Amino acid sequence: MPPRPAPHSRDPTAKPPAARLYLVAPADVAGAALASALAAADVAAVLLALPAADERTLINRVKEIASPVQQHDIALLLDGRADLVARAGADGAHLTGIDAVKDALGALKPARILGAGGLASRHDAMVAAESGADYVMFGEPDRAGKRPSFEAIQERVAWWVEVFEIPCVAYAASLAEVGLLGAAEFVALGPFVFSDPRGPAAAVAEAAARLTAETLA
Repeated sequence: MPPRPAPHSRDPTAKPPAARLYLVAPADVAGAALASALAAADVAAVLLALPAADERTLINRVKEIASPVQQHDIALLLDGRADLVARAGADGAHLTGIDAVKDALGALKPARILGAGGLASRHDAMVAAESGADYVMFGEPDRAGKRPSFEAIQERVAWWVEVFEIPCVAYAASLAEVGLLGAAEFVALGPFVFSDPRGPAAAVAEAAARLTAETLA
């Protein structure tokens, strides 16, 4: 998930690449479960939530997760903790809201990835991109677990990919949504992957198959 240039109009004749998976891992994810998920399909990035704990505990937690992630050339991003990225050896951070994005610029740019979410409007998404975000995310739930309607998420993704070069991540809350969001450059798999009764590897493999089927359709 390399940084991209500032937004500009796309070449309408260019065929967009197939979407890649972006895995959202809960704070309590087990290393073995994560490794299993990552081995099941091509994954571009892992977004790791962190529990409430002291900084040394959090840094040790990130380092524990970083090894199985980064050895496969997968980017490890921290949810909301740009301040820990360098010390913990992560590749970047995902920030929620325009203010958080701007506050993180000094800690992350230009060497590390800065992702932007919690973007309530088209204007917010454009401001995030213009401020230096490497990607924007649409459709993730807020702190209360609420998210826009699925139709609104699809509309926002379609608008973005038609106009802007900076990639977008479309958040899928279930396997049923994955293929329907394949217009995005990346499709985020929510924590449902790790509660799938078949195991995370089966869930990730099915998500990848759904994206492939959408690409070929």
